[in-house]
Amino acid sequence: MTTESTTPQWVKSSYSDNGGSCVEWAPRTASATGIVPVRDSKNPGGPALTVRAAAFRTFIAGITSGEL
Repeated sequence: MTTESTTPQWVKSSYSDNGGSCVEWAPRTASATGIVPVRDSKNPGGPALTVRAAAFRTFIAGITSGEL
């Protein structure tokens, strides 16, 4: 694994609005490690939640389908 692929490069969720309630994730890190880092864009220096990629996919599928 290279440092480039494991250093988070944060991307705002396409579902985030401009009201300040934004979620960011690091897809490159997820691809390289199987762990999806997620953080609050209003607090970039704060903690990041880490979720296994399979669980994150299930979560996104639930949101997309309207289950969640």
